[in-house]
Amino acid sequence: MKAWADFGIELHGKSGVEVKTQCPQCSQHRKKKNYPCLNVNTDKGVWNCWHCAWSGTLKTGQDSAPQITKTYRRPEWVQNGTGLPQKVVDWFAKRGIGEAPLKRNQIDYGPVYMPQIEDEANAIKFPYFRGAEVVNVKYRDGNKNFRMHGGAERILYGLNDIAERTVWVEGEIDKLSVEVAGITACVSVPDGAPAPESKSYSSKFDFLDSKALEGVKTHVLAVDNDAPGGRLQEELSRRLGPENCLRVIWPDGCKDANEVLVQHGAKVLRECLDNAQPFPIVGAFEVDDYDAELDSLYDAGLPAGLSSGWINIDANYTVQPGHLTVVTGIPGHGKSEWLDALAVNLASQHGWGFGVYSPENHPVTAHIAKLAEKYTGRPFQPGPTQRMSRSEFDLAQSWLNKHFHFIGPESPTVEAILAVAQQMVKRHGIRGLILDPWNEIEHSRPDNLSETEYISRSLSQLRTFARSCGVHVWLVAHPMKLQKDKDGSTPVPGMYDISGSAHWRNKADFGIAVWRNVMDEVAKVEVHIQKSRHKHLGRVGMVELRYDRVTGRYFGSEASPAPIVRDIKNAAANDLVEL
Repeated sequence: MKAWADFGIELHGKSGVEVKTQCPQCSQHRKKKNYPCLNVNTDKGVWNCWHCAWSGTLKTGQDSAPQITKTYRRPEWVQNGTGLPQKVVDWFAKRGIGEAPLKRNQIDYGPVYMPQIEDEANAIKFPYFRGAEVVNVKYRDGNKNFRMHGGAERILYGLNDIAERTVWVEGEIDKLSVEVAGITACVSVPDGAPAPESKSYSSKFDFLDSKALEGVKTHVLAVDNDAPGGRLQEELSRRLGPENCLRVIWPDGCKDANEVLVQHGAKVLRECLDNAQPFPIVGAFEVDDYDAELDSLYDAGLPAGLSSGWINIDANYTVQPGHLTVVTGIPGHGKSEWLDALAVNLASQHGWGFGVYSPENHPVTAHIAKLAEKYTGRPFQPGPTQRMSRSEFDLAQSWLNKHFHFIGPESPTVEAILAVAQQMVKRHGIRGLILDPWNEIEHSRPDNLSETEYISRSLSQLRTFARSCGVHVWLVAHPMKLQKDKDGSTPVPGMYDISGSAHWRNKADFGIAVWRNVMDEVAKVEVHIQKSRHKHLGRVGMVELRYDRVTGRYFGSEASPAPIVRDIKNAAANDLVEL
């Protein structure tokens, strides 16, 4: 067994089972270099740092940096038996919250280490319960600094209170305010609302993977009336299903439940919650349902689509959730490769997550390797070009695991694939769905439907899914056999050349054909945008890209802002500090 000094841990002659000392990993980089943030248990031979979460044992050595894992830590929770100080009770009273909800939710108060000030401070303690067990604790000091426990599970605050009709809010104070209004069936999201400009926040919705939510029939979304709250409301309704959700409209001048309670009282707050309005549902809506959105469109104009990652393509094709793109091309001309490159660009630049059904890219490991090449800009296999290093591949794998989720139901019908994709929307927040290709989907056409009627119905299912879930769907469909030109080349297929039905063009929002001259050794690929239903998102035209066979990347007239491997340890920190 190794000694403490082997890991740079100095006990400075301190004795006892529990010893606090400086952390060799982070103390030297902090303002208070001498603060003892490292907990050492000399009996068990283990250590853990409050500040950087570095941990390990003398038996097996130091643990790696904190990783996303399903094995969670449990905070120690011993409630102060003397009750809350009067100043804390008075603080809640100014916010319209009496002692009853404080006792019911076991609110506590006491000293705790706050990393923002690198010192201990007295803080309000909000325990997060699952059953009788405290799974996490949120702390709030007098300067509005917050923290939760690093490595502890992020669950809903008020998880035990979930009922068939459950209210959703953004903070613990709002949850307590709703209780004052007479509703205990209320939960708060653990990390608040995502910033409006945030690209990827899928991990912030892990709390939706809870069996307790399966019994909820109506979700009343009573989030903050601001930009982050709007982002949260849109994402929750998208994942929970807008048909299962109601939205609360706060009175003018009020941002959240607590402000309504303080300014108008519990009766008005209860009325706001009881009078929650249904979300507009596809196929059943009123113009007034979109009053705010219409005002925004009038003032700011129609929202632009997202960049594809290729400057010269953006003039003809941009991407927006809720649409269906049909991609066609002659086998071997690179339509699947181009679609993979587009997905990597959208994930890298805009934080999108994807569900992928692509049996032609079997096995999945080979598909992942190709995606890793596009992400790193280096080949997976050894060869004349330097391959990606092990560390680059490890980082690429972690990034791909976050953004790409593969679909493979036993019976891959359209309905089965969409059922899995629906769960991916809820669990991972995917924004893109790739089905590649149509002929690898299992089709059981009813006897009473012709082929063209069946294709029409299937495309309608995909388009309805795209609109209701806020997902862009790409569907690859092969053309029928085309007559070769005199020079031996095959012409660019059109949307009406896809086998089975004219509905491939009629029902798609966008139609794209990928083509290259196989007689030409120059790796040029033509992307033909043959249909664009929305003129503010694209237009018909052809764009040339250069294909790099080594990495599977595509480049336009200018080198595209290619994805680069980034150390995932440098990713943006959570809104709340973890320890």
